[in-house]
Amino acid sequence: MGRTSDARQKILAAARSLIEARGYSALGVAEICTAAGVPKGSFYHFFESKESLALAVVDEHWEAQRRDWTRALGGDGEPLGRLRQLFEETEAAQHAAQQGCGTVAGCLFGNLTLELSNQNESVRERLQEIFEAQVDMVESVVAEARERGDITVTDTGEAARAVVAQLEGQVLFAKLYNNTGRLSPLWDNCRALLGVSAASERAV
Repeated sequence: MGRTSDARQKILAAARSLIEARGYSALGVAEICTAAGVPKGSFYHFFESKESLALAVVDEHWEAQRRDWTRALGGDGEPLGRLRQLFEETEAAQHAAQQGCGTVAGCLFGNLTLELSNQNESVRERLQEIFEAQVDMVESVVAEARERGDITVTDTGEAARAVVAQLEGQVLFAKLYNNTGRLSPLWDNCRALLGVSAASERAV
């Protein structure tokens, strides 16, 4: 049982690494199995197809990211401080990845959206659900900040969508230019999007 579980995890880890480095479409099952160090038969024991593997990679990544977002956004500090923490942790994670492999990995979800949203309906729907969940998580913090009078936006849902889009776009630029410095304006841009009050500006 231990070996079986290990093989599945090896396939997932290899697939994620290869997808981040080269994208999804160019990969074959044999290459993924070689990178994972498992026989091809093990692949089909766990996954019906390369598409089902991609969905499993997305789900595993989202499970980990959702924990990180929940910890950052659900803390005890002021709402704008918690949102800023999310941005800072995103920048730090991209920088750490660059230090490890020499290139900015970008966002797995964003990369797959650009590559597959017009080609694979199952992946597109899953990614859409994840981005909607991200917007909901950010909106809860934005709504809290609005109740406190920290920001001036009136539509917290659209404001949260703009914040997530801005975050995703800056990560895309960081990947494009292979420069995590492109993430530095995240917080200033967010303050402008939300209409942060002068008093709150001084606090964060």
